Amino acid sequence: MANTAQARKRARQAVQQNLHNSSLRSRLRTAVKSVRKAIDAGDKAAAAAVFKDAQGTIDSIADKKIIHKNKAARHKARLSAAIKSMAAAA
Repeated sequence: MANTAQARKRARQAVQQNLHNSSLRSRLRTAVKSVRKAIDAGDKAAAAAVFKDAQGTIDSIADKKIIHKNKAARHKARLSAAIKSMAAAA
């Protein structure tokens, strides 16, 4: 339990920050999932359009240091590769 006023305030702030960061991580997962769903549907143009929107979300969350920039790059690279491989499969 926090004993000082400063520690109590930091504990309150940590709760709020955790809720905010959780919602941002959820947005990231939703963006990645939407691209995966578009890829599974088989429409390359639609998948590319959804991916373009998701890139902005992924980058913005990485800029806020919710996830590491390398993890963001890895997500984008794998999604991009999956979209590019759709042409070879089709």
